[in-house]
Amino acid sequence: MSTHRSAIFQLSDEYVVENARLSPMSATSLGIAGSDHLLDDFSLAHETKVAEYVRDVIARAQAITPIDEIDRIAKDVLVDRLASRVSLFDSGESLYRFSPIVNPISSIRSIFTIMKVDGPDALANVTARLNAIGAAVESWKSTLDAMAAKGKVVARRQSIAVAEQARVHGDGGYEEMARSFDPENNYPELHIAAKSAEKVLSELSTWLLNVHAPRCVEADGVGADLYAPWAEHFTGADLDLRATYEWGVADLQQINDRMRVAAAKLGLEGKSLKEVAEYCEEAELHRIDGADNLLAKLKEFTQEAIERLDGVYFDIDPRIKFCDAQLAPEGSAAAPYYMPPSEDLARPGTTWYPTLGHTRFNFWHIASTWYHEAVPGHHLQCATAVIEADRLSRFQRTEAWISGYGEGWALYAERFMDELGAFDDPAIELGYLSGQALRAARIVVDIGMHCGYTDFDGNLWNADSAYNLLVERGMLAPDFAKSEVERYLGWPGQAISYKVGERVWMKVREDAKARLGSNFDIKAWHNYALKIGPMGLDKFEKEMAIFQ
Repeated sequence: MSTHRSAIFQLSDEYVVENARLSPMSATSLGIAGSDHLLDDFSLAHETKVAEYVRDVIARAQAITPIDEIDRIAKDVLVDRLASRVSLFDSGESLYRFSPIVNPISSIRSIFTIMKVDGPDALANVTARLNAIGAAVESWKSTLDAMAAKGKVVARRQSIAVAEQARVHGDGGYEEMARSFDPENNYPELHIAAKSAEKVLSELSTWLLNVHAPRCVEADGVGADLYAPWAEHFTGADLDLRATYEWGVADLQQINDRMRVAAAKLGLEGKSLKEVAEYCEEAELHRIDGADNLLAKLKEFTQEAIERLDGVYFDIDPRIKFCDAQLAPEGSAAAPYYMPPSEDLARPGTTWYPTLGHTRFNFWHIASTWYHEAVPGHHLQCATAVIEADRLSRFQRTEAWISGYGEGWALYAERFMDELGAFDDPAIELGYLSGQALRAARIVVDIGMHCGYTDFDGNLWNADSAYNLLVERGMLAPDFAKSEVERYLGWPGQAISYKVGERVWMKVREDAKARLGSNFDIKAWHNYALKIGPMGLDKFEKEMAIFQ
């Protein structure tokens, strides 16, 4: 007799288990034991096998009649998300497209950061997984070869950028990791495996530069026809791209206007936004020296946010009242990121900060980012979903992440903290606004570059004009801006999900306020919105219309 609440919950559980079997790295991420010594197979044959299984799950899900509203949502989310994945497989888009922020070698490097490393058995898994990197890389290369034979290749820029990422990983990156796991060199086979992995990555770097890059295309943009399905995949919304672009232009202008008001509070009237950013970065008031001090600050900052918000604006479960902070491994993209807790909560939700080799930091632009990544942002959102086993299927809790819903919430979280007065310091306010400007600029340059729109000077948007916009009006540091442009060009449609998602989150909240009047309870609304689980933005807007 089944222990699941319904057939759709049982099927969702089956999918998660089978997906973990097909993807050992997913198993590690979820905390499912038994395959921590293995890596994923990125070959076309394996990806085809996975797609066939996903089609079967979709067909079986469509044949199930939901028993109630919880079941209906679980079914809708399962079918919608899996159908989107299959669509990208069928078009080949998910097989050949890569960038510095999303590619197999980046995923492989990241998986080591969440592995158990205490004791001989754990280090034996690490060693075996290091030794498996060669086969995993070869499987990916075979898929790139097969897709290139069909004329499906990324822009040359992406191949060159990931080649540099592989070079960094191969230039001492894995041996440094091995030393951190085994500083006394008690497990020499671990260090031998790390050196072997570095050799694989160095060879991959050369292959990407000398073999793959020459057969890639010069054009960075993918075109509107390819961009639209990616935008739908990342947002779950049917967007008018031109109207969304124009909205982004207007939103960026409004944010820039407020930035100038905030700059005036610092006595910086008449300065360019780039000069304002440089002033804030060099100021002593929010300076932090040393990575250890930064990590301590980030953890303290998150705990203070939890204490401030819990019981007033959110009900935060005691099981998720800790969010860790770690340094991202070298070779990571420039943006901070978050990784959810394991299903059993043995591994806590963790924020990651890429230092890019820096040892001096300035909190003026980090504060709002940590509301975004930790609490009330991604950690509160993702960890809440993990523990909502009674309401959400296992698929919803672990596999249904959709960027528009998730990143939209995290950006809403920043805006909510602004509404609470968390950014009353003008420099911290500018940091928040720089993040808002960045996300608005992403709308402009991502749609602009991929769909071939003209920039503010009447020329086609390109990497150079996008870089200039991010530095001059988004207040980004140059190295961050370069990484951002590469990210957008290699991951079409994802960059717009933040602002598009925030817009929907704000709309459904204001709709609820208008509908309920004095009966509107912000804490109850937050709790309901988070516990409903991830879904596409169009579906989310409809579901939230019934909140009472």
